[in-house]
Amino acid sequence: MSDTDAALCTYDVADAVATIAFNRPANMNGMIGNMEVEYFRRLLDADADPAVRVIVLTGNGRAFCPGADLAGTQAEGDEPLPNASISTTTPLHIRKPMIAAINGACAGVGLAYALQCDLRIAASGVKFTTAFARRGLIGEYGMPWLLNQIAGRAVALDLLLSGRVFLADEALRLGLVNQVVDGDDLATTVREYALDLASNVSPASMATIKRQVAEQAGLSGDAAVAHSDELMRQSLLGPDVREGIDSFLQRRQVEFPALGAGTVYPWMVG
Repeated sequence: MSDTDAALCTYDVADAVATIAFNRPANMNGMIGNMEVEYFRRLLDADADPAVRVIVLTGNGRAFCPGADLAGTQAEGDEPLPNASISTTTPLHIRKPMIAAINGACAGVGLAYALQCDLRIAASGVKFTTAFARRGLIGEYGMPWLLNQIAGRAVALDLLLSGRVFLADEALRLGLVNQVVDGDDLATTVREYALDLASNVSPASMATIKRQVAEQAGLSGDAAVAHSDELMRQSLLGPDVREGIDSFLQRRQVEFPALGAGTVYPWMVG
């Protein structure tokens, strides 16, 4: 990895929160293969770092990511898009909570990256579009599945077939984002949410809950309850639940261990 590649995404860790930012502001953070690789590498770094409990994804400059950089030229040795080095399913397998701070234009693959996050908070007035069908493309990066899971079939088909532009307020009504805030308040709102998770929630619980939501979507109601019951029994054997109860009874700040150092569920080692 060259210094130039590393500069394609900035990476900062503070107070157990890792912030990853797309960093091609002169190109509105238009996605290129090399930046995708660097983004995925940074995600894997954050997932492996015991000092990181929450990940925030955003864009430097005026945009989040407006999709692929269609005007850019690819030099010899550059990664294609999608890249050929790291699986494009990587964000789906990150164990730590991912929050997208959508500060500006969010389209195409940029929208897919945002939807792959667990939570999305957008600045007021931000423009969104799937865009693919208007470029002769299909629903890339699993976006049909993501939209169907998050907002349902009717919304998925509307946004994918039309490729129309919609604003943050409509994204909120459709359930694609969790909050819409004034642009000046976006960074503070996201950071406060991330710090609350990092300070007060068990990393093992968050990782397991993410897995539950992903796996139970395809189960029957009975199977989902049985799966949850088994995880509950496993949680009672670990130290995190004792710390959660003790801190509550003692009226003190909870001190959950880092992911892997506290409660370890069988799925984490199997």
